[in-house]
Amino acid sequence: MTYMIHDRLPTVAEHRLLWEAVGWGSVDAEMAAGSLRNSLYGVVVTVDDAPVGMGRIVGDDSMYFYIQDVAILPVYQGHGLGKEIMNRLLAYIEKRRYENGIAFVGLFASEGKEAFYEAFGIQNHASHMTGMFTVLEKR
Repeated sequence: MTYMIHDRLPTVAEHRLLWEAVGWGSVDAEMAAGSLRNSLYGVVVTVDDAPVGMGRIVGDDSMYFYIQDVAILPVYQGHGLGKEIMNRLLAYIEKRRYENGIAFVGLFASEGKEAFYEAFGIQNHASHMTGMFTVLEKR
């Protein structure tokens, strides 16, 4: 398989295609456009110019970095593309973090994908820290 990795954010259409392909539901295009616009960095993987994977970083670009939307079309999963995306995202964080400071890197993993992220040193700290969030539903 020949693929290309692009250091860029996905377009709204690419984001929607990959988001829905991995079963995360549907996403409003206007909301996705705003979210993507406020991202720090992104990666898109293509095969024959078609998007097959993505990942991005949001945060304050100093101390807090959150990995978002790491998604690979199901037919392309298991070929190392997710690893390539994670390596690019983590390299960005390494370059941006302060030399004498810490960098907090967080993410939410889809159920069953925890081991994938653990291979990059990302751990579930549930016994010492509690990841908490809420989702504000549509009005």
